[in-house]
Amino acid sequence: MIRSAASPGGVASRLRTPPPSDYDLASRRPGQALREKIRADCPSLIQRSLAWALRRPENASWRTGLRGERIVSRELARLRRHGWRALHSIPLSPTWDIDHLLIGPGGVFSINTKHHRGKTVWVGDHVARINHGEGRPYPRSSRREAAVVKKVLDRGCRFAVEVKPVLVFVKPAKLTVQPSLQDVRAIENREISALTPLTGVLSPEQVDAVYAVARDQRSWTSAV
Repeated sequence: MIRSAASPGGVASRLRTPPPSDYDLASRRPGQALREKIRADCPSLIQRSLAWALRRPENASWRTGLRGERIVSRELARLRRHGWRALHSIPLSPTWDIDHLLIGPGGVFSINTKHHRGKTVWVGDHVARINHGEGRPYPRSSRREAAVVKKVLDRGCRFAVEVKPVLVFVKPAKLTVQPSLQDVRAIENREISALTPLTGVLSPEQVDAVYAVARDQRSWTSAV
């Protein structure tokens, strides 16, 4: 919940003017950080096509991730008419970004997208396992990202903002979530629409204030 330590309307009005285009994260495309990695690794179209044909592991992993972030962004776009706003690929450092940030009447959600199409996914309190393989620290990473987002928004909005971590798995064959996992929401991409009816956490003025802070890249300076 939000505990207003300052007038959210005042913060929103103070930041209502969009930031300069060089700092406006609203213009970032889904998966932009991954796009930039792919271009840096294979600067020319011929090189990118060759890397794709040869299925270079790192390049293929980035492309898979990019497809997943695009799919999730389309699901998030459907929430816009219900008062939700989304930002994509928020850069925290040269090697770390927030895949998606969803802001609306139901609160703020830091979304970490994982594309494991056609695979079985098990998610516990601290790790996830893909096809019963080695544990991956997805829940821990999601908690860490949400904590960073909260620090930035608390500082910029001047009131406390609750940020909930969400793991979105794109088109898994089966998703199993341990009941003990309470603080991280783990869902399939088609379940994003379930966030639509959530209300009562942020007022329209608070949504404006949070979005204004989040879209300004300067807010994220020294976030990590």
